[in-house]
Amino acid sequence: MRKMILALVLAMMTAGMASAQNYMVVDSEKVFKSISSYNTALDNIEKLAEQYQQQVDAKFAEVEQLYNSYMQQRASLSEAYRQQYEQMILQKEAEATEYQESLFGTEGELMKKRMELIQPIQQRVFSTIESFSRQYGYDLVIDISANPTILYYSSKVDYTDRIIAALK
Repeated sequence: MRKMILALVLAMMTAGMASAQNYMVVDSEKVFKSISSYNTALDNIEKLAEQYQQQVDAKFAEVEQLYNSYMQQRASLSEAYRQQYEQMILQKEAEATEYQESLFGTEGELMKKRMELIQPIQQRVFSTIESFSRQYGYDLVIDISANPTILYYSSKVDYTDRIIAALK
């Protein structure tokens, strides 16, 4: 009985808190896509990623070419030269992998470029959302593009278009 009363009290408190909160819904993906500098930045990052991928592919093609050459000559090579050749191939492969990581890794050039181009736009959007929320008294902002567990929301609480207008 005590557990049931406690559960009822907690449910009522939670319901009271939820109804006391003023919230709004924003589709951040739609907001970002409405900003031309964001789309341009994404295009630039994609082009840079393609260039980097071509460079990485060339390094791995060089390793593959060395390996194929080694396999053709392997039977005619001395044991010492075979080991030296294998070490060279392994070293080239490690260099190619390290190069790939330097471009595409979490601390790589592509991530640095992404941060350089995208982060100022994100800060501007988030700052605008925060300012809008404070101005109109919203306690909570729910991003519907990032939360796939939202099953329903009323268009009355969707302020995406107003955020887009505030950014312009």
